Amino acid sequence: MMQKVFAICGVSATLAGCQMANQAADTIARDQAKGVVNGIVTDRFPGVNAAPITDCVIDAASANEILRIAGASVTGVTQSTVNEVLEIGQRPQSVQCIAENSLTVLAG
Repeated sequence: MMQKVFAICGVSATLAGCQMANQAADTIARDQAKGVVNGIVTDRFPGVNAAPITDCVIDAASANEILRIAGASVTGVTQSTVNEVLEIGQRPQSVQCIAENSLTVLAG
């Protein structure tokens, strides 16, 4: 009986470790992708505060899109990367987020 308890505890600890590693990898990818998106927004829309727009685009992107965009931080930004970021930025979720953030900036 005690061995089963130790086995269950061991599996739980392993899963928790995997979850922490996955969260760390997700955070790194999102940070890399944010750098790429921020650069694209700054280039395409000079004078605009890119940070809130970047956050909205990242929040609307899928995990695969984040990984592709993050990859551009290593391989370089291509027109395909720019197109993907702009497409994500036009999604209803992104547009609503950007509008809400713009109102907050204007009010605040």
